[in-house]
Amino acid sequence: MFGKVGVVPGVFYDTASTNESRKTDMQTRTPLTLLQSSTSRWVLRFLGALLLLFVGLDHYYEYSAQSYSVIPTIGTLFLLNFISASVIGVALLLPLERLLPRHGLLVVRAAAVAGVGIAASSLLALLVSEQTRLFGFMESNYRPAILVAIASEAAATLVLALLFLANRQDAEPVAVAPISRS
Repeated sequence: MFGKVGVVPGVFYDTASTNESRKTDMQTRTPLTLLQSSTSRWVLRFLGALLLLFVGLDHYYEYSAQSYSVIPTIGTLFLLNFISASVIGVALLLPLERLLPRHGLLVVRAAAVAGVGIAASSLLALLVSEQTRLFGFMESNYRPAILVAIASEAAATLVLALLFLANRQDAEPVAVAPISRS
């Protein structure tokens, strides 16, 4: 007997072919296919939302407690960053697929792209302001608040970009071959 007793008494299956199919399946998996599992997408979405909310809260803290609100242009940009990061972060936490059954996944993809834009532009502006004046303002050094901002903005950018890639195939329309009339 080449097989092994299965779950159902009297039913045998070939362990060699089962192990071969598992091995082949694991060899054909790419990092992108691993990201497309529902668990991975949920974790990326939740983590991306939390990181984006943190980016917004960090900007609000700098705006209110560190007196960035009095700096022309920069203060307004910090407040707008807080508002936009909060809106997109909360949107990512909502069950959009249930609220918008037809377009929920598309909205999640758009929110992920918007979150990448918010986090990446914040990171870029921070790095520029460390080297040169940005709207007449220049950061003085890499104090702990700046290091936290760099880390959170970089992490949010990465996680939300992965979320967008993980949801990429599900939202693309399926091409249907034309019906031939004969």
